[in-house]
Amino acid sequence: MPDPASPADHRDEVVDRVDGAQDPSRDATNAAMVRVARLHRLLAHHLLRRVDLHPGQELIMFELWDRGPQRQADLVDALDSDSATITRAVRRLETAGLVRREPSPDDRRATIISTTSHGSALRVPTEAVWREIERLTLVDVDADDRTRFAGVLHRIEENLLRALAEERAIVKTCG
Repeated sequence: MPDPASPADHRDEVVDRVDGAQDPSRDATNAAMVRVARLHRLLAHHLLRRVDLHPGQELIMFELWDRGPQRQADLVDALDSDSATITRAVRRLETAGLVRREPSPDDRRATIISTTSHGSALRVPTEAVWREIERLTLVDVDADDRTRFAGVLHRIEENLLRALAEERAIVKTCG
C-alpha cells in the first residue's frame, strides 16, 4: 500500500491548483504574495461557509457590527472598494436576511445599511471563524516571527497604499 502524501506534497498540489503553472520569470516575492493571498482566501471561503458568508461579506458585517448602521457610500470608502462590488454584496446579504437597506432620512439619494437580528447573531461565530483562519495560517509561526511578520506586512501595506495614491493622482491628471 503506498504511503499517503506528505503535507508538503499536498501543499504543492494546492498551490498548483490555485496558482497554475509556475513561471520562473516572475518575481519570487510577488509570486509568493499572490499564492499566499489566494490560499488565504480559499481557506476563508471554506471556513466562512460555516456561517453562510462568502469572503468579503464578513468585512461588511464587521464594519456594520463595529460602527453601526451607515450609508452604503460610507461602506465603499471604509472598505476601500467600489460601489458595484458593495452593492452586489449588500444585495446578497439582504437576500440572506443579514442586513436591511433603508432610505436615508437625511438624503433621498443615500441608502442606510444595518444588520438584522439574524445578522447580529452571526457576529460571535464569524469572529470565531476569523480566529480559526489566523490560527491555521500561523500554526507553526512563533510569537517573535508573528510580530516581525505583522511589522513587515504593515510596511508592505503602507508601500502599496502610497503607490496606489500616486497612481490615482497620475490617472486624475492624465485622464
